[in-house]
Amino acid sequence: MHNHKTLKIKNLGIDTYRENIIYMRSDCDVCLSEGFTALTRVVVHFDNESIIATLNVVYNELLKHGEAGLSIVAAQRLGVSDGDAIIVSHLQPIASIGLIRSKMYGNELKEAELNQIIYDISTGQYSNIELAAFITATSGNHLSINEIKGLTRAMVRSGKNLEWDNQSIFDKHCIGGLPGNRTTPIVISIVAAAGLTIPKTSSRAITSPAGTADTMEVMTNVELTMEQMKEVVSRENGCLVWGGSVSLSPADDVLISVEKALDIDSEGQMIASVLSKKKAAGATHVIIDIPVGSTAKVRTKENANKLISHFEEVADAVGLQIKCLITDGSQPVGRGIGPALEAMDVLSVLRNENNAPEDLKQRALLLAGELLEFSENVEKGKGISKAIKILEGGSAYTKFISICEAQGRFTEPEFAAFSLDILAEQSGIINEIDCRKLAKVAKLSGAPKSPKAGVLLHSHLGKQVSNGDVLFTIYAEAQGELNYALGYYKIQNNIIRIK
Repeated sequence: MHNHKTLKIKNLGIDTYRENIIYMRSDCDVCLSEGFTALTRVVVHFDNESIIATLNVVYNELLKHGEAGLSIVAAQRLGVSDGDAIIVSHLQPIASIGLIRSKMYGNELKEAELNQIIYDISTGQYSNIELAAFITATSGNHLSINEIKGLTRAMVRSGKNLEWDNQSIFDKHCIGGLPGNRTTPIVISIVAAAGLTIPKTSSRAITSPAGTADTMEVMTNVELTMEQMKEVVSRENGCLVWGGSVSLSPADDVLISVEKALDIDSEGQMIASVLSKKKAAGATHVIIDIPVGSTAKVRTKENANKLISHFEEVADAVGLQIKCLITDGSQPVGRGIGPALEAMDVLSVLRNENNAPEDLKQRALLLAGELLEFSENVEKGKGISKAIKILEGGSAYTKFISICEAQGRFTEPEFAAFSLDILAEQSGIINEIDCRKLAKVAKLSGAPKSPKAGVLLHSHLGKQVSNGDVLFTIYAEAQGELNYALGYYKIQNNIIRIK
């Protein structure tokens, strides 16, 4: 590294989400001498730290001679401020890229090869283009069961692993695809109130309008350090935090960010994602909720049983005890679709309000009951009755508030400023709800990035409606997003079918 490679940082304030970007002039001495061109991957050094970044070339006077800019996330990761001197150098070729090409041609990847790929991903060496190539090459049914096992173990190794004093650590996961299915906060509250240890780490949304972490963030802090997470669990038996903040399976969080952009959530990657997070979090006993429905993520019981078989085989390979439940995925759960609206449903159930969504309550009780029986502290067949007692007696809500306060705050969710009712255009009975399209309406309204945005569903399957009745309400934090969601709804046929 030579002095001519030194550049001073200018704060440009550009948000590139998770991607490290460096901005350099086209006539910059470093660009010219090193032969850097747009989209070149380079190493940026500051003090004893370094990051890998993608080069964007500037052709105007945004930067002066001798200056470079970094995206917000890149500057944060490198720890630089305005005026700091950085050094830019070539990135050595990444050997594991060749392994992805091998996979594209149908070759099976060995565990050692998957280890290398995941290591390179977790250390930030892959660009978004290369990440997309890996995700595409391994999507669909392109991962064998051995590859899924290897990928899961590789993802566990890529980050920190939590250890707990208790012998049995409980967890649950829903594979998704069902809007509004926000059972986790209710289940964790019941199970923790029963005295079981359940340190829950959750994902943000991948292809949905809200993940559990997004919903919880409306009410409390979810970005806790590992030490803070352990403190909450020691006090309350449980927590509800974002897995990315405690560096559990960090490669998974990188992959999720690209899967979200591609709208891809493949089976093999999903199994590896779920089980690596559970293993890294120190879980020993896990309940997996698999909703099945014509517009859910899993469409048939046959596909669900195949998925269960894979889950069980991979779980056994990484030392997890799991139980998979097939549940009804024919329609959204509860009323809210979107972080704040789902938070309202959760609180309504926990507070035992008269108008609480019954379907959300019953699903949460089923899962909590299964976890209680899994612990062997509760006799088989009596899990649900124990869960009902905890929920309806008020101790689950007390536990939930205690967990929120231990994580830093409890905030009551609020409605968005803009809303629009979608009305029935005929009388009859609702006989079909397209979960995917309804979720799309919620996403286009701004969810989950705009936490108050989403859809509030007023009618479920089997309900008799009259012409002009409100089917659902779209909420948005800006008029433009409301119009965007409405525009999508208008060109769709039968998101809610009435006969």
